[in-house]
Amino acid sequence: MKELVEFMVKHLVDKPDEVQVNEIAGERTAVFELRVGDGDMGKVIGRHGQTARSLRVLLTAAAAKQGKRSVLEILEDETEKPLVSNEKQPILP
Repeated sequence: MKELVEFMVKHLVDKPDEVQVNEIAGERTAVFELRVGDGDMGKVIGRHGQTARSLRVLLTAAAAKQGKRSVLEILEDETEKPLVSNEKQPILP
């Protein structure tokens, strides 16, 4: 099923080389973490979330044929600047 997600998303985005899909398979559930390149998040989510909803429906149908449940998590790229820095800030007088 990981290949199915990769195939669909790579055809949606501008930067297909930056698409990453990680599968965490359990006995009854498969969790997919989808990461896309900078600027491609909107294409994967779609207008009013319709594209993401469609991806989840297709994945759910494919998983049901194998007797499993599926979860698709769409995540932002980790290479972006962190929101919180671990560096100590200088104390100003």
